[in-house]
Amino acid sequence: MRWGILATGGIAASFTANLLDMPDAEVVAVASRSDVSAKAFAERFGIPRAYGEWSALAEDDSIDVVYVATPHAAHRVAAGLCLEAGRAVLCEKAFALNSREAGELVTLARQRGVFLMEAMWMYCHPLIRRLKALVDDGAIGEVRTVQADFGLAGPFPPAHRLRDPAQGGGALLDLGVYPVSFAQLLLGEPSGMSARAVLSDEGVDLQTGMLLSWESGALGLLHCSINAGTPVIASVTGSRGRIDIPNGFFFPETFVLHRDGRDPEEFTAAPEDGPRDSLRHEAAEVMHRLRAGDTESPLVPLEGTLAVMRTLDAVRELIGVRYPGE
Repeated sequence: MRWGILATGGIAASFTANLLDMPDAEVVAVASRSDVSAKAFAERFGIPRAYGEWSALAEDDSIDVVYVATPHAAHRVAAGLCLEAGRAVLCEKAFALNSREAGELVTLARQRGVFLMEAMWMYCHPLIRRLKALVDDGAIGEVRTVQADFGLAGPFPPAHRLRDPAQGGGALLDLGVYPVSFAQLLLGEPSGMSARAVLSDEGVDLQTGMLLSWESGALGLLHCSINAGTPVIASVTGSRGRIDIPNGFFFPETFVLHRDGRDPEEFTAAPEDGPRDSLRHEAAEVMHRLRAGDTESPLVPLEGTLAVMRTLDAVRELIGVRYPGE
């Protein structure tokens, strides 16, 4: 399966390195807004073609699928170019700047009959899939509470993309998307929410606390930050037990199931799953779906992606964060 890489930042480099370790994947082209950046990236990874404009990559007929790794404020334009050209797309999270842009991308993909998936690698991780199966099978009874956090200590200077409103900066879209996506993986879209945040001078959230609620009575206590290094842990509590995930909950190497009246059970990643930070599981899912002729993935369904974007929009409305042009 022939991949094109759109953007040349850190996550693009990590994903490309993972692809190069997969025998059924080939990286054939890379694009950046800069010829210099594209050529340097191509030389670093031995990629045959480098483009100094995104449209050239989108129009390259030798490419089966494009990985869009720009900051999320550019996802609508970058992924849209590729979908318009008939290219399958794996688009980084947050999927777009807001639910309107996300909906436009989904509509475009469906109109063109082209594959589209959010790069929510957590959903493809073998242990997260095992955890979801246990919860769905009633291992801890009815879910009552989901707790999750993701915070980085920083400090990030005002010019950094995480604090730049023009690039969709702030903790919520970059980090909070993980706790929100984790909670909605298990419980679906919430029926209610409240939120509080501390905003930067630039008007983006430095940290945000969220309380989500569902009609079942379940609650989600979620937190994200770009000025505090949090434990990055998660816990799912049910009517008959609890599941705890230690540091790095969205790419775990282990979790512990506590069932009422039983000894704790530890679930650990299998050796064949590779390093805990491997991105190959989402790449493998994309290639599996493309070979099957599918236009979306049941592991990362587009309706689920849109539901997460609606939640992020609602939280931003509550905390008073708006981006240029909205």
